[in-house]
Amino acid sequence: MTKEIQRLLRVRKNKSARFKREGVDKKKRIKDSWRRPRGLQSKQRAQKKAKGPLPTPGYGSPLAVRGMHPSGFFETLVYNPDDLSGVDPSTHVVRIAASVGGRKRILIQDAASAAGIRVLNKKDLTRVVREKKEKKAAHAEEPGHEDEDTIGDEED
Repeated sequence: MTKEIQRLLRVRKNKSARFKREGVDKKKRIKDSWRRPRGLQSKQRAQKKAKGPLPTPGYGSPLAVRGMHPSGFFETLVYNPDDLSGVDPSTHVVRIAASVGGRKRILIQDAASAAGIRVLNKKDLTRVVREKKEKKAAHAEEPGHEDEDTIGDEED
């Protein structure tokens, strides 16, 4: 990551403003999420200084770092191991989608580590894999349980 990108990321971080919704301090039912003030007599809509700033183009992040993760890489959302094919490890990092299950997550994490790609939401799944193996072994040792290989081999 170049010095200029690091500087621009710092600029973006320091430049962020906290836009407060009109009336959020006065009424409990008003949520914190930003809504544009539309009232005819609204002081915030009229941009009175004491009533807080409105989101305007000046608050935007620099173009070179817009959409960038704070680590200085661009994020790519991944659903399966095939999605890793077009990812450049020097400029991109990967976030595994929330809907991806454990089995596919293991495959994605292994493929990403082999390709040298950083995963933002990496999970330690060694415990899950170990428990599955133990469960399989315990199930195979149960009395009356036959392996798939021995089924159909007996002659009547």
